[in-house]
Amino acid sequence: MLEIDKLCKTYDNGVSALKNVSLSIPKGMYGLLGPNGAGKSSLMRTISTLQEADSGNIHFDGVDVLNNPNELRKRLGYLPQSFGVYPRVPADELLDHLAILKGLVNKVERKEIVDGLLHQTNLYQHRKNAVSGYSGGMRQRFGIAQALLGDPDLLIVDEPTGGLDPEERNRFHNLLVSLGQDKVIILSTHIVDDVSELCPAMAVLAAGEILLEGNPIRLIEKLNGRIWRKSLVGDELTDIEKEFPVISKRLLAGQTIVHVLADNAPEGFEPTPANLEDVYFSTLHAQRSAS
Repeated sequence: MLEIDKLCKTYDNGVSALKNVSLSIPKGMYGLLGPNGAGKSSLMRTISTLQEADSGNIHFDGVDVLNNPNELRKRLGYLPQSFGVYPRVPADELLDHLAILKGLVNKVERKEIVDGLLHQTNLYQHRKNAVSGYSGGMRQRFGIAQALLGDPDLLIVDEPTGGLDPEERNRFHNLLVSLGQDKVIILSTHIVDDVSELCPAMAVLAAGEILLEGNPIRLIEKLNGRIWRKSLVGDELTDIEKEFPVISKRLLAGQTIVHVLADNAPEGFEPTPANLEDVYFSTLHAQRSAS
């Protein structure tokens, strides 16, 4: 169990990235959903001890993370939003180098672990190719391989599927699911489908604050019967936005589809089943309306 209590972080430029963030994160996949600039990466960097908090506490299975960062690092795997690699270095050599830095000093044991992780991430056949020449999806899978060195109890993946094509995204999802339920795995993303497909527990973070948390299915159920849909023609959108709380709008086959949140059916709208996007966008809409 990862316990985060009243975590605050303000940068030197005055940006308040985290404002009294408190979460209890159990074993299994946990989705941290929020728009760009919400504070997700700041939270991930603080949990992973890459930066200090101004105040608050983090505990992981009895470890006081902020006061004993090295203890957490022994049990942590981290895939940042972006990472660099050495040019012209083959994947197996780079992963071996990272394993040494992780403290795996026995050469025979280390090779077994490196080969096993390359097999697990479906990269073994590409092990002699330079990681700098990998596709985006292959590089992300290598990122997971390095994050799994040392068999960590806490795995953090920050915006892992941005820019991946659908096939690579599905492959990456399957890899995360295969890691099982014996780790705390935090998936930080702005992609709603990633959380919807993978995570039995989630939270929404925006403007440095936790706005909502819970089980995605139960959160969706709370909105059923309150989401209404309409296909717009011409310049209807401006009038609709003045009259109703529009929580989302998107294009479908060239038409603008809007969803509104209301207890009763607005004129001209039809009911539509709620989904996690509706939960997410209605939560952000309420936060923006209140600010």
